[in-house]
Amino acid sequence: MKPLPGNYVFWLVMVAGLLLLGGCSSAPTIDGPAAAPPPVEHYIIGPGDSLEIFVRDNPSLSTSVPVRPDGRISIPLVQSIVAAGKTPDELAGDLESALSRYVRSPLVTVIVKSFVGAYSQQVRVVGQAAMPRAVPYRSGMTLLDVMIEVGGLTKFAAGNDAKVARRLSDGSEQTIPVRLGDLMNGAIKYNVVMHPGDILIIPQSLL
Repeated sequence: MKPLPGNYVFWLVMVAGLLLLGGCSSAPTIDGPAAAPPPVEHYIIGPGDSLEIFVRDNPSLSTSVPVRPDGRISIPLVQSIVAAGKTPDELAGDLESALSRYVRSPLVTVIVKSFVGAYSQQVRVVGQAAMPRAVPYRSGMTLLDVMIEVGGLTKFAAGNDAKVARRLSDGSEQTIPVRLGDLMNGAIKYNVVMHPGDILIIPQSLL
């Protein structure tokens, strides 16, 4: 039997070595703490919201109710309970506690049908917008989203002199100049991310 050529033997050894290393290797591990999940945003109920209250196995207690200006709601057996400032889950828990005096182990679900939100969850638009009003904040909302909600600018607006008033977490206030006129004319680089509680102020042109 003829011996194998030297270069052929070399390549066989290399392939065998690679296969051996591959078999012994394991999936890489990441040291240190796991990455924290992104924060979960919870909707806060506010006056003017419309709620669906479902009480399991008790259709006579299930109802649709508005949140009154004082932030309270009323349902059968519960004359008045604070809803504003709570998440739907928190309100459901409070209703379960209140109904437990009359119903055995009540299970309540609260669904927000239409929402306005607490002031801290709104973006308020004042001045020369077509429909100045408070807009419910949504996660990821931008300045352009807000302008679409309020129907754009009036013909008297000084859009490029507009400002966003923002309250920071330390209680201080920040004023951010925004160029609404350029943004509404297609300059997307002037689009900015809005925060809940922002106030967009659109002045009137002096010309």
